[in-house]
Amino acid sequence: MERSFKKEVQALKLGDGETFRGEGILAVTKALLQSGVSYVGGYQGAPVSHLLDVLVDAQDIMGELGVHLETCANEASAAAMLGASINYPLRGAVTWKSIVGTNVAADALSNLSSPGVIGGAMIIIGEDYGEGASVIQERSYAYALKSSMWLLDPRPDLPSIVRMVEKGFELSEASHAPVMLELRIRACHATGEFAAKDNRKSEFSGLNKISGPPRFNYARLSHPPVTFSQEKLKVEERLPAARAFIRAHKLNEFIAGELDDIGIIVMGGLTNSVLRALERMGLADVFGDSRVPLLVLNVVYPLVPEEIREFCAGKRAVLVVEEGNPDYIEQAINVELRRADMQTRVLGKGALPQAGEYTSDVLLEGLATFLQDTRPHGLDADSVAEKARGLIAHKQTAAAALGPLPPRPPAFCTGCPERPVFASIKLMQRELGPTHISTDIGCHSFATFAPFSLGNSILGYGMSLASAAAVTPNMARRPIAIMGDGGFWHNGLITGVASNVFNKGDGVLIVLQNGYASATGQQYIPSSTTSREGPTPGVDIEQTLRAMGVKWLRTVHSYSVALMTKTLKEAMRTAERGLKVIIADGECQLARQRRVRAEDAVKLERGERVTRTRYGVDDEICTGDHSCIRLSGCPSLTVKPSTDPLRSDPVATVIDTCVGCGLCGEVAHAAVLCPSFYRAEIVRNANWRDRALFRLRQKVIGWLGGYGGEAAAKAAP
Repeated sequence: MERSFKKEVQALKLGDGETFRGEGILAVTKALLQSGVSYVGGYQGAPVSHLLDVLVDAQDIMGELGVHLETCANEASAAAMLGASINYPLRGAVTWKSIVGTNVAADALSNLSSPGVIGGAMIIIGEDYGEGASVIQERSYAYALKSSMWLLDPRPDLPSIVRMVEKGFELSEASHAPVMLELRIRACHATGEFAAKDNRKSEFSGLNKISGPPRFNYARLSHPPVTFSQEKLKVEERLPAARAFIRAHKLNEFIAGELDDIGIIVMGGLTNSVLRALERMGLADVFGDSRVPLLVLNVVYPLVPEEIREFCAGKRAVLVVEEGNPDYIEQAINVELRRADMQTRVLGKGALPQAGEYTSDVLLEGLATFLQDTRPHGLDADSVAEKARGLIAHKQTAAAALGPLPPRPPAFCTGCPERPVFASIKLMQRELGPTHISTDIGCHSFATFAPFSLGNSILGYGMSLASAAAVTPNMARRPIAIMGDGGFWHNGLITGVASNVFNKGDGVLIVLQNGYASATGQQYIPSSTTSREGPTPGVDIEQTLRAMGVKWLRTVHSYSVALMTKTLKEAMRTAERGLKVIIADGECQLARQRRVRAEDAVKLERGERVTRTRYGVDDEICTGDHSCIRLSGCPSLTVKPSTDPLRSDPVATVIDTCVGCGLCGEVAHAAVLCPSFYRAEIVRNANWRDRALFRLRQKVIGWLGGYGGEAAAKAAP
């Protein structure tokens, strides 16, 4: 979730002779400032492990250097920023999460790479691959190949990362091509140190502006007929220049080893994982020295044929450690070796899995298979393989001894304003029947899990309404599209609303307006009530929808389950044609709790009255059927053993994590469940009215309790 880097960014001021210590993502930011960038930007709702958050927190430092920061509406607008480097000697960097972000930015990237750049242009992407990923499993390599953009994959240690950022700009300028730098999450959060340099002011920036545009040159446009000559430039000039720079500056690393009849060619980002696996097998040490020679590809595209041939010369076989599919690098190495008439065997997919993350166990098994297949001179391959598989078996034995872990699917936060909307949809469907639900990217996609289990498709950020376009005319019941306010501004307004209104669609759209791009840490969006500059941007979703021609529009407080259910029924039943939009308005609960805690702390210091709302369940009234839990799914609403000896079933209870949103009571009311919920207020710095009311309530409760006790005693046999 959201994290502040206000303290850490002070390290960005370090200069020559000082040592920088911190996380990889801060090292990237420092490297950008040391490289003399003129502008940086990116999409806030898809951060590379907080890179844009760091840039925002470091805005004052960048301002002193004249660096412009743009928090873009989506990845396409971020990529288009790099157009500044086409005609001007301006270094710029943008960031987003791949591969989904690169998909959005693809049009701008193609039109950027065709004319090429004068100033260094860098795209920093989070290669979100593997079991910890939150996106579809694809790679950025294909974009680098198709558009002739160079792809850097630095070894995940801070000196390597910083060097590749700095050299990446030089590579971009030397070859006049954009550069992509991919960072796995391990690289972003790797900690370490490096020797800092002074931050550099760009020759041209906000402090020293360019006087005017260059002389008009049609060749700098990505437009026919010059696009045909630009394609030739990519191959005949930019590619050779890039390869020459990579070789001259030794961007790729060679790790010598005594077992020189074999070798490993590894993507830079996987180097530490491979070395760790070799160390566990007794073939490397903790300092990175290896008995098996390694070619570390800090630049995975383009490959340098001379480096490949030199590394493979005299080797009987090499293993290519390339995570993901297709095996672009393995194929390219095979082609280069065959062109050179070199017969070195190339192993990769087969020894290693075709797809999936290359975890520790996967690498151990793959290396063991490779060693047994190639049997290098001077090594007992069977013994080493047996050791590797013993390590895997030990882990599996330990896991079996611990027993299966309970599943932990992602879920809405306690008090999330989006949960009541899905409870309302379930109540609506209970009466009207099920309908197609087009879900979207964001927190609300958690509704695909129990207890809601709602959703039939996810096609992309802000695409839910567009994905229902062909469902609507072919289904008896109107489909419902779910979209967050972040997705609305990212893509949904144009691809969904504008298209639907233009084509006279007849679906239902629910916009979950919580005020932020929440799933990635509460970054600001155009309709937030404030911004990184302080004042509100003044953009309103409801006004925008009306301006777009939406006639049927309702705004409902998210926690009003009964009213939301009624509004949903109206939207599904009305004879009125056209797009029907329900704005479910409720601030992100995490952001609200942070805000309220700070406000309450100030009030308490002043001695002012502060109230906190909590909910609970009356054990004697609770029926124990747990419908309330199945409808709300709140983590604070759980079960406990019944204290009644005549009731064996557990009863519902509200635990201390309750934030007082009131959903449990709202659901019980709207669904006509047992009236077992009660609301309580905890008052601090109580005034005389609070104290008087408390004493009165205590007397009444005591009186009622005594009366009930006497009646029970008389009724007893």
